[in-house]
Amino acid sequence: MIIDSSSFGRQERFPEILRPRTAGDAFVALFCSWWILLGLFSIFPQLDLAVAKMFFVPAQCLAFAKPSQICGAFPYSDDPHMRFLREVFFQLPYVVAAILCWMLTHCWQQHGATFKTLRARNLKVALGSLLLGPVLIVNLWLKAFSGRPRPRQTDLFGGTLDFVHAGSFAGKCASNCSFISGEAAAAGWLFCLIFIIPQPARTALAPPIAVVSILIPALRVAFGGHYLSDAVLGWLSSLVIFSALLALSQTTHPRRI
Repeated sequence: MIIDSSSFGRQERFPEILRPRTAGDAFVALFCSWWILLGLFSIFPQLDLAVAKMFFVPAQCLAFAKPSQICGAFPYSDDPHMRFLREVFFQLPYVVAAILCWMLTHCWQQHGATFKTLRARNLKVALGSLLLGPVLIVNLWLKAFSGRPRPRQTDLFGGTLDFVHAGSFAGKCASNCSFISGEAAAAGWLFCLIFIIPQPARTALAPPIAVVSILIPALRVAFGGHYLSDAVLGWLSSLVIFSALLALSQTTHPRRI
């Protein structure tokens, strides 16, 4: 992910030949990675099932249950501390977005030599990627029409609907479905912000942001709210959108790492 030439030092450990040199390069790599991962999860749906089973605790069914019915629950979803943490994480990206809106407004109030063009561009890319990715593409389109039931909705984990693999639109979920995770997409968007934080704040803030960004989708999987593929692809989708908008913004102001 590329913001300005000061983002990375010359003594990078990552091999020069493998490092993307523009936001466009990063977008191509991330976009291809997203589709490759989708293909892997589609070919090997047992990956999703194996991870979901790690958090599912079977229980004895009630007397009126069907003979073949599987009963049980995802206990982390009932833990009050976990639920509180999830609620905080759920609100966090939009609190951060409000702060970025305030920063952009303040930036636009500057004129002439005091106007920070790069900072304004980065803020617009960040806010635009949140609107386009987690809000529009994920929550208003994919989750509304994908039809994939959440783990706790499927008959393998105490629900009533059939399991469908990642990328399939054949599921019977009516709305707010599992593919892909909106909260994971918002978490991926938080991770993207690392690349627009100026130094030296970036060094201090990058580790906690990265940890929170990973914990958010991990909780959704542990709660039985999403499969691993929903979380991974949701998280990565925001990086794809962010790099795409950044590449577009660099067509008139090219920057290299």
